[in-house]
Amino acid sequence: MSRRILVTSALPYTTGPIHLGHLFEHTQTDIWVRFQRMRGHQVIYVCADDTHGTGTMLRAEAQGITPEALIDAMREEHARDFSGFLISHDAYYTTHSEENRELSSLMYERAKAAGHIFNNDVAQLYDPEKQLFLADRFVRGSCPKCGTPDQPGDNCDACGATYAATDLVEPKSALSGAAPEVRSSEHYFFDLAPYAEDLRAWIDGGAVQPEVANKLAEWLDAGLKPWDISRDAPYFGFVIPGTKDKYFYVWLDAPIGYMAALKHLLATRNDVSFDDFWAPDSTSEVHHFIGKDIINFHCLFWPALLQASGFRKPTKVHAHGFITVNGTRMSKSRGTFIEAATYLEHLSPEYLRYYYATKISDGIDDLDISFDDFVQRVNSDLVGKLVNIASRCAGFITKQFDGLLSEQLPEPELQAEFAARSEAIAALYEQSNTSKAVREIMALADRANQYVAQAEPWNAIKDPARRDEVQAVCSQGLNLFRVLMAYIKPIVPKLAEDAEAFLGIAPLTWADSQTTLTAHRINPFKALFARMERKTLDAVVEASKQADAGGSAEVQAQVQEEEETVSDTISIDDFAKVQLRVARVVAADHVDGADKLLKLTLDVGDHQRTVFSGIKSAYDPADLVGQLTVVVANLAPRKMRFGTSEGMVLAAGPGGSDIFLIRPDSGAEPGMEVT
Repeated sequence: MSRRILVTSALPYTTGPIHLGHLFEHTQTDIWVRFQRMRGHQVIYVCADDTHGTGTMLRAEAQGITPEALIDAMREEHARDFSGFLISHDAYYTTHSEENRELSSLMYERAKAAGHIFNNDVAQLYDPEKQLFLADRFVRGSCPKCGTPDQPGDNCDACGATYAATDLVEPKSALSGAAPEVRSSEHYFFDLAPYAEDLRAWIDGGAVQPEVANKLAEWLDAGLKPWDISRDAPYFGFVIPGTKDKYFYVWLDAPIGYMAALKHLLATRNDVSFDDFWAPDSTSEVHHFIGKDIINFHCLFWPALLQASGFRKPTKVHAHGFITVNGTRMSKSRGTFIEAATYLEHLSPEYLRYYYATKISDGIDDLDISFDDFVQRVNSDLVGKLVNIASRCAGFITKQFDGLLSEQLPEPELQAEFAARSEAIAALYEQSNTSKAVREIMALADRANQYVAQAEPWNAIKDPARRDEVQAVCSQGLNLFRVLMAYIKPIVPKLAEDAEAFLGIAPLTWADSQTTLTAHRINPFKALFARMERKTLDAVVEASKQADAGGSAEVQAQVQEEEETVSDTISIDDFAKVQLRVARVVAADHVDGADKLLKLTLDVGDHQRTVFSGIKSAYDPADLVGQLTVVVANLAPRKMRFGTSEGMVLAAGPGGSDIFLIRPDSGAEPGMEVT
């Protein structure tokens, strides 16, 4: 049954560029959206720039322009960057819009009429030098709960505690460095407590992941406090109805920006209405994709405000963890704070889309981008496995058979095996567990490559009597490739588009995994995907360093503090980066011209890899086949004159015939992590 789905990503703030962190979330969302569209569902994907707040006002002031000019320029830049990464927004809007102003006022007035808005005097921190009240993010101090220094004014990054900025120990203004004064001002509040039980039922109904539900339960059990929804002038935002110098807090109108972006889009469409998505009795779905740092706003304040103002709650909020690069947080000095525009000057967006897909799970654990693993994964999987199937088979079909596929496939059981994985892979996409979906797809790619390798069409074509066999085998290979492209299309849509052009077919849908191409003419094969070069990635890092070189004195001071310390030793954290996995030896061969090396083909669970190991003096290759060993799985590939070694097997001993492979317990399986 077809579904109607509204999907959003968290709103990037208007004062900064799009970077790797934004791209992770938008890639995760876009993959989910593209998958749903391939399944035949009606999906609208909207996002917008988050434009309001003191930060926008101060940034525009520093540049000598109006806030409106700043946000117009940044919106154009952000939309261009997302488009460059093939993010398929139906609308990319702004929270500084008339639609948002009207909706924010409407929702406020409805909540007020329901008796859930009240006024109260609050003590606030005021910067006497800047002469303004300080937003939470412009105050830094020690956490009042755990004592961790240099924490923002609303919640602690270390212990997760939430608090008022006035509770910070020894606070300082992040704008001037001055010690802020405490001043009293009238504020407007939304009373959350009456919605606690409805929120609990919504959460328990599967609207969030289990880890998120547990955290939300802690806040609910502690009792929900009223939410401060106002800020004092000077402030860039919407004036609260009935006031002259009180403004909606940015976190009130930011999520309403999702609704405003939809309303703006639907002004030019008549196939669906605003109420189809947001009416209380709507049967449509609403899905938000966010980082775990903003779950309190999206899973407590936002659904309560929606209920109070007569709208439906979201169907599901998908939260994800943070990303690090090479084991540490993104850093300008190291060149790992990479902006989207800088990346796109050097590398294909689909390299990053695919690598992110290998990391995306249905949990909220943090994830790391390893540059070595990045290059190895892209080249090994997309080039060495997936595209390799087409390149192996296409030449025979175009050169020997005028591009015509055979009328029948020789291995219908194998084709059925690939088609049968459709719903299992679809379920993983649905759960946003893309990393497991990728493993399933690449396991099938291995299977397809094995089939072609065993059939050896390059040898069979030498025998005129076997020409029909070659056509059949290569037609089978291209049909398996077509199924795989359908499965991976949400992740690498441009590669899929090029594959569709090569195969001479209409855009692939999910249902196409169940059909075959026979007696069909393909087009001449052109290289579908280029290998990723590490030197090009290094150029991105260098360009990112250079982009920061002309920064302000404050930035330069921060850069100085972040510089890495060079040492001849490694820390326990460095050692912890080593990934040890169980591998089964699939094949073992002597290496011509090498005195010590054996060439091992290893099954590491979700794929196979080649490793050259200096154990020839101790082992007969035939004795190793089927044996389990332990491999360093994240070692950078090493080019040797005999080929590329993609890891290292662990062995010990004095040498000669006394070399002993490290072997796991007999109950281990390939791919299992060794700790």
